[in-house]
Amino acid sequence: MCRLIAIVRGRVQGVGYRMFVLEHAQRLGLTGYVRNLPDGEVEVVAEGREEALQSLLTYLHRGPLGAIVREVETYWSEPTGAFDRFFIAR
Repeated sequence: MCRLIAIVRGRVQGVGYRMFVLEHAQRLGLTGYVRNLPDGEVEVVAEGREEALQSLLTYLHRGPLGAIVREVETYWSEPTGAFDRFFIAR
């Protein structure tokens, strides 16, 4: 089990990016959240099996139709178990 923190930069707000991440994270059985940041970036915090997190990371780089992902900054750490589901945070 691992924790992935990702900061996604590019045209990732107003294009359905959070819903895209939510759907894939839930399908992969991950817990955590996705949220828009005030500077136009998107933050993703996810916990689960390393293989599932790697799959999510592939989706983060791609994004939904209409998104332009320029960079995905990633940090890996031990999971905290703080989440019971994956959700869109405000």
